[in-house]
Amino acid sequence: MSTFDDRENAFENKYAHDAEMQFKAEARRNKLLGLWAADLMGKSGDAAAEYAKEVVKADFEEAGHEDVVRKVSSDLGGKASDDEIRAKMAALLIEAKAQIMREV
Repeated sequence: MSTFDDRENAFENKYAHDAEMQFKAEARRNKLLGLWAADLMGKSGDAAAEYAKEVVKADFEEAGHEDVVRKVSSDLGGKASDDEIRAKMAALLIEAKAQIMREV
C-alpha cells in the first residue's frame, strides 16, 4: 500500500468516526431534551424516560432537527417557544458531547 492509500484510509476512518460521534451526540441531545420537556410537563420516572425515547425517535422523521422542535413544541403546548426549544437544544448538544467524551 502506498502512503497515499494510507492517508486516504485514515481520512475515511476519521470521517466515519466523526459522523458516528455526531450521530451519538445528537441522539443524546434529543434524549436530554426529552427529559427536560418531560419535566416541564410534570412527567417523572418511567414516564419521563419513555417520553425521552419518543423525542429521540422523532428525529428520524426528516433530515435536520426541526422534526424534534415540532414534536416538543406541540407536546409542551406553549410552555416553551420554538426559539427556547432550539436554544435548549444548542446548550444540550454541548452537554451531550461532553458526556460522550467522558465515556470514551
